[in-house]
Amino acid sequence: MSVFDGLKFRRVYSPIHNLDPRMKFIYVCAVFVAAILFGEILPLSALFLMQIPFVLLAGVPKEWLRSLRGAAFLATFIFLINIATSFFTSGYVLTAAAIENAAALTLRFIVLVEAFSVFFLTTSPDHLGLALEQSRVPYEFAFAFTTAVRFVPVLAEEANTIMDAQKARGLELEKGNFMKRIRNYIPILIPLIVSAIRRSLELAEAMESRAWGASKKRTNLYSLKLHREDFALLAITVAVLVVAIYVRLYVPVPTLTQLLRL
Repeated sequence: MSVFDGLKFRRVYSPIHNLDPRMKFIYVCAVFVAAILFGEILPLSALFLMQIPFVLLAGVPKEWLRSLRGAAFLATFIFLINIATSFFTSGYVLTAAAIENAAALTLRFIVLVEAFSVFFLTTSPDHLGLALEQSRVPYEFAFAFTTAVRFVPVLAEEANTIMDAQKARGLELEKGNFMKRIRNYIPILIPLIVSAIRRSLELAEAMESRAWGASKKRTNLYSLKLHREDFALLAITVAVLVVAIYVRLYVPVPTLTQLLRL
């Protein structure tokens, strides 16, 4: 469940926290596009390293590392699936190029998790909802999205609490074969689903008691404004996107296998 720690906002004063959520989201989208454009390790490694200064400036390295550690299972699964696919489709031969391709696809996934983790760790759900409203997104959709962002880390923490309680009662989650381990998680899932339903009902009652949706024209106490730092981030975003597209179209990117042969 540690991967969901990357979705939980940390209220820390930092230059990254003070940036406009809209500019940060545009930057994340640019990193997403750049990661999709490349299938080689070298440019993906550059994208990965490019995020580290943002993490250090934000002051959330521990939470960021925890989210990457939580994504390690999916990353390993992606790597093994690509290795197996290449092995069985190439006549039961495993080449260095196939291993590098699997590693590149895994690194692409890690870059995406890294970028979105920094975004959610440094963006308040309140500011995120306000940014969506000022971007002309209907309030119903903005409220649903920010509520989901708030609830995912809460449910993850509750799942950990339920697991600890069931282990204290003698439940052994890691024993038995694969199907047995899946069945072991049923005592975890049922209380978690019941708790999620109870939370949703409480939220619905709270919304009704506050006459949610009665006023069509809503007002906000604060409004987001762009500052010099936001325009600087926008310039960095445009530069990253332009460089990525230029390199993809006009610069041949070598693979590690080709470099080692040289």
